[in-house]
Amino acid sequence: MARHEVRELEQRQMQEWGVREPSWTQTDSDEDLVIVYNRVPKTASTSFTNIAYDLCGKNHYHVLHINTSKNNPVMSIQDQTRFVRNVTEWKEMKPAFYHGHVSFVDFTKYGVKRKPIYINVIRDPIERLVSYYYFLRFGDDYRPGLRRRKQGDKKTFDECVSAGGSDCAPEKLWLQIPFFCGHYSECWNVGSQWALEQAKSTLVNEYLLVGVTEELEDFVMMLEAALPRFFRGATELYRTGKKSHLRKTTEKKPPTKESVAKLQQSSIWKMENDFYEFALEQFQFVRAHAVREKDGELYLLAQNYFYEKIYPKNRDRK
Repeated sequence: MARHEVRELEQRQMQEWGVREPSWTQTDSDEDLVIVYNRVPKTASTSFTNIAYDLCGKNHYHVLHINTSKNNPVMSIQDQTRFVRNVTEWKEMKPAFYHGHVSFVDFTKYGVKRKPIYINVIRDPIERLVSYYYFLRFGDDYRPGLRRRKQGDKKTFDECVSAGGSDCAPEKLWLQIPFFCGHYSECWNVGSQWALEQAKSTLVNEYLLVGVTEELEDFVMMLEAALPRFFRGATELYRTGKKSHLRKTTEKKPPTKESVAKLQQSSIWKMENDFYEFALEQFQFVRAHAVREKDGELYLLAQNYFYEKIYPKNRDRK
């Protein structure tokens, strides 16, 4: 009842002072929106990206895949310049959702007036590495006929760790930090404390929202609330769509406690896990102020602010 009265007061004030009621109808500002999803490999990024593809026709925006040569996440300075120009000036492709395995590009350095909205998803570092290890050997259910570069190697992840193999070495964990750190040389120096701090700073200052693979539905729900121009209908599509849990790595075997413990001894894991825990805490903080759970179901909180004491007063008001 109190909430209803507050809402009525808010509406009267908006009418009295000529404040426009917020709506999700298309505006000129909406039509200029650009989202960049610099997706980290093996974090359920294909599942999430397919939601964007499924919604683009209905919600009227463009989806563009950034396909770099040899999947190199680092762009040359000339390619960064071209990319920034494309994103900001390619009006025919706006509104747009760009996605690809590319490390963070700092648009501020190029003097653009309006930066894109960055989003991303990360995953528990060891879980991500295990998934990638088996993906290179057995592929997934997305393109089962495609031959992977490690196909035929039947060594398990545990056997690799026990033998000290290069494909499961702690250095292979160093990926999520540099993806957020960006295009500085130090970002790609394995075990760099500076890179870790830069990645944390970029996450909180440059990204609208960073989710985690383990709580992907909550991530989708909050994006729909914050950016309905792109994600209207995304939550229902995730829950019921056939592509919601697409791309499962085949033949994947969970690592033993011994293998996990061995990897966790490395300083590289400790730094990547530090970053993951930092991102998870930030995500849960944002979620706690946006979502509530009731009877096992999640729901978004209603608008919890309104305007009052608007000055100067309208002299023409009777």
